[in-house]
Amino acid sequence: MLSKNELKYIQSLCHKKQRTAERLFIVEGVKLVQELIAEGYPVKNIYATDQWVIPGGNYPVTRISEQELDKISSLQTPNQVLAIVHQPDLTGEPQWNNKLTLVLDGIQDPGNMGTIIRIADWFGIDQIIASEDTVELYNPKVIQSTMGSFMRVKVWYRDIVSLLRKQDLPVYGAVLDGQSIYDMQPPNTGILMIGNESKGIREDVQSLINHRITIPRIGQAESLNAAVALGILLSQFKRPH
Repeated sequence: MLSKNELKYIQSLCHKKQRTAERLFIVEGVKLVQELIAEGYPVKNIYATDQWVIPGGNYPVTRISEQELDKISSLQTPNQVLAIVHQPDLTGEPQWNNKLTLVLDGIQDPGNMGTIIRIADWFGIDQIIASEDTVELYNPKVIQSTMGSFMRVKVWYRDIVSLLRKQDLPVYGAVLDGQSIYDMQPPNTGILMIGNESKGIREDVQSLINHRITIPRIGQAESLNAAVALGILLSQFKRPH
């Protein structure tokens, strides 16, 4: 059973300020929590209904009712279990050599961000560099949308202008007036940049792009969703050649 203080505390972790101060985040649902445990993430506490079967191991579990789970869940249909997890320390610095790195400039929508991480994972991208105004990785909607991919893809938040100025790598930027992705040779190494959902890549960041690329438009749609565009781009970048 949840106390009033526990209820308020869990609800407070829906806010970035509290998550940052406590260095905690929330993971929900049977599949994600089980995967989290299997990956060895440090769990502070688990709140679960009687339906949830505890995986092997010793974890602090508080049994709660479905009504209580409704009160602490951010899901429209809560799924048996919610875990409060310690944010892992991201040590070291991004590694650029012999890989394709994804750079995000001002992605704001949590669902988009989570899907971008999931798509990156699908195509074997293991690190993302995000501008400091990009939506936070540990936003509950981001975590949920990744479908577990946040455990395999590192996300670094950096001043991307100063960081990219130090790199001597090809920088591919998705823009509306670039070279068709179907007319280019897919690179093995480099940086692929995706911009804000409505504004695209900022001008000061665009100045660092040395390969302006685009997905040719055939119909009348004004633009593509950022995550959809990334999926199309990576399917071309990662095709066998």
